[in-house]
Amino acid sequence: MDNERVFAMTFADVYPLYIQKAQRKGRTKEEVDSIIYWLTGYNENSLQSQISKKVDLRAFFDETPCINLNADIIKGVVCGVRVEDINDPLMQKIRRLDKLIDELAKGKPLEKILRK
Repeated sequence: MDNERVFAMTFADVYPLYIQKAQRKGRTKEEVDSIIYWLTGYNENSLQSQISKKVDLRAFFDETPCINLNADIIKGVVCGVRVEDINDPLMQKIRRLDKLIDELAKGKPLEKILRK
């Protein structure tokens, strides 16, 4: 998929997919939110604001309060591509979030996902 098409997707459309993926594996919306808060620095109110405004993924990540300093240690494969090898900084942030949601859906404990 073309990067620009991904960047133009609204976070409001992607967010329910993250929740559905987690819930299919017995995880919760609260755990998904915890991951998003940890990675981006958003809180409950600011995340809801971004969803309500229907911002695209580019704006969602451009407006993050603070990308977690430990985000660089998120490694692994998402969609057949190693997260740490992605050259585009925005795509790397998107794939890091995807990777964390994948780890949640695979049953990894939240404290390990959040690199504690």
